[in-house]
Amino acid sequence: MALLALLLVAAVVVGAVLVTRLQDRNDEWQASSTRWQALATAAGEQAASAEAARAQAEADLATTTQQLATAKKRITELADEKAELADSDASRQQLVAYQSRVSKAAGDVAAALTKCVDGQQQLIAYLDDASSYDPDDLARYRSDVSSVCGAATDANAALQRALDAG
Repeated sequence: MALLALLLVAAVVVGAVLVTRLQDRNDEWQASSTRWQALATAAGEQAASAEAARAQAEADLATTTQQLATAKKRITELADEKAELADSDASRQQLVAYQSRVSKAAGDVAAALTKCVDGQQQLIAYLDDASSYDPDDLARYRSDVSSVCGAATDANAALQRALDAG
């Protein structure tokens, strides 16, 4: 019986040691599990934060892309408007230049015709009383009037060219 008692005491001691070791091992596993759970929670929070940041960045990119497309469209519209304005401005400048050329040519024609008509009227008056004038002076005056009228014809031709050039 002593042996039985000794075996019983040994079994109790071995059982107590085993229970203590199992308890220590259980405590270690629980601490390790808590640490892993904390790491997993932190990683999940970081992933969620990164996903939210990515979603916001994608939304910002979409907005920026839309703004860029709108800006490009407006720039193209403005460039087209500027080109149209430049074209119409160039057309207006060409029209003004044309009108200026035609006005100058018309003015030259009017002035030359006025000189021609005045010269011819004076020549007629001189010829009505030709005996009162030196025949060489009359011939010279007739030549001068002819030159003035030739200038009127040249001015008219220049006006016609300006009108034809449009």
